[in-house]
Amino acid sequence: MLTTTFAGFAQRADYSLLEALQPDPQATADGNDHHPRQVLSGHYVPVTPTPLPRPEYVAHSASLFQQLGLSETLAHDGQFRRLFSGDIGVAQGAMRPYGWATGYALSIYGSEYIQQCPFGTGNGYGDGRAISVFEGLFNGKRWELQLKGGGPTPYCRGADGRAVLRSSVREFLAQELMHALGVPTSRSLTLYMSRAETVRRPWYAPNSRSFEPDILVDNPTAITTRVAPSFLRVGQLELFARRVRSEAHPGALVELQQITRHLIERNYRPEIDPSLDFCDQVVELARLFRGRLTALVANWIRVGYCQGNFNSDNCAAGGFTLDYGPFGFCELFDPRFQPWTGGGEHFCFFNQPAAAEANYQMFYAAIRPLLAGSNGALSRLDQIREGFRDAMALELEAMWTQKLGLCRYDDELVNELLELMVDSSVDYAIFFSRLSSIPEHLATLNGAFYRPSSEQLDARWTHWLGQWRAQIMANGNLSETSAAMQRVNPRVTWREWLVAPAYQQAEHGDTTLIQELQEVFSHPYAAPSAELAAKYDHLKPMEHFNAGGLSHYSCSS
Repeated sequence: MLTTTFAGFAQRADYSLLEALQPDPQATADGNDHHPRQVLSGHYVPVTPTPLPRPEYVAHSASLFQQLGLSETLAHDGQFRRLFSGDIGVAQGAMRPYGWATGYALSIYGSEYIQQCPFGTGNGYGDGRAISVFEGLFNGKRWELQLKGGGPTPYCRGADGRAVLRSSVREFLAQELMHALGVPTSRSLTLYMSRAETVRRPWYAPNSRSFEPDILVDNPTAITTRVAPSFLRVGQLELFARRVRSEAHPGALVELQQITRHLIERNYRPEIDPSLDFCDQVVELARLFRGRLTALVANWIRVGYCQGNFNSDNCAAGGFTLDYGPFGFCELFDPRFQPWTGGGEHFCFFNQPAAAEANYQMFYAAIRPLLAGSNGALSRLDQIREGFRDAMALELEAMWTQKLGLCRYDDELVNELLELMVDSSVDYAIFFSRLSSIPEHLATLNGAFYRPSSEQLDARWTHWLGQWRAQIMANGNLSETSAAMQRVNPRVTWREWLVAPAYQQAEHGDTTLIQELQEVFSHPYAAPSAELAAKYDHLKPMEHFNAGGLSHYSCSS
């Protein structure tokens, strides 16, 4: 039975994080803690969000409301809207009258950083504008609800704690698409905006060809409600492990143990036997997280997603897609595709497996102190770490095998294809969508190329198609193989030049295009209608190449 009232929603409250973990002992009791400061211990800081003035409804996820057992009418309920636009004063029943923000550490490709901390210590780095406001049980499953753009916290580093409408719409729609694509991800429940409050951010002038933002823009503020089983990150485990290593305070090792136990409870308990010794549970955690992380990154490459900034603080310890700041989807195929101007090639499309391994190294190093004194457990943990690269390779091979409809992985065939795709300027999504029909002739693929072919390229393609089709034919049923390929190669993908008008129109109160994109993104493997295909299933127009805010963008959200 669906929950239809705010009072019914409040009855779902069940705060395992606040009950199992330790608050910062220097925090205020009422959550009035909105200025940058060092947080020296504890797992979280109680903090109240800052409400949006005169919040307006923008969007909600119908599928997530249904999954949580909530009536969609709640998205327009006054108290519900107030809570998820930042007014926690509506809390009732078992709800807490404050939210919480967490600290974490930062590592980039396995190197520890503290430069982003205003105190130069690492004790001021964490959730600067993400404030969790609810944790509860919905249809027997635990979910945490977090406001992104909910105002400043002690980790805000002097910023305003707000998110702009542009980035909020992007995150909301991307999570809808990734979920429909079958890629593990956090979700967005609701999106509210305020035209009564604006914040100034650097962005791109109309028709800009600048690499970096070239103007300052006043943006409406917005809050998305992010939803996940937990928001525990690799960077959080790192923070406590660093404190253990530096002997920052007497309870550091206990805090590391507590947050690791909590991670197991929140994200892995169905797969980890609670009767096992804690050391054995930690080893099993390492094995399971490796499996989730390698499968996740293989899925990212399958659908063309580039995270853009895959630091350890943006790596969910539960093994799902967490951060939707500088992300993008590959259109013109380039293994070095990187949509974020600040990301660099090390976080590009095909370097994501290496970034994942670096994050896993930090995860491994963070939990290793928990096994001190247990040589057997340490040895098993080391073996799991040493096997990461092979495990990642196997996931990628399985992904390419599925994507191409093969019975077994063929390294030579895949590498030759990737070279051809680069040489022919292929659209990643359109190419694989058309290839899923198992064409006999190259002409079927012509609409996937951004520039005219040549006689030499045509000959190479014809040779490759012949080799590939020979393997497909040997597999047996062509229609079954084609159907299987269509289930992993989406017909519709994210195209920034089609999403930008949605957030631009929403600034003026028109959410029609957001709703259209929600519908299109909810069935990405289905053939769109002729009308929608004309809009969403074609090559990127040439005028959008090298366009600031469309082909590349800063993380000024």
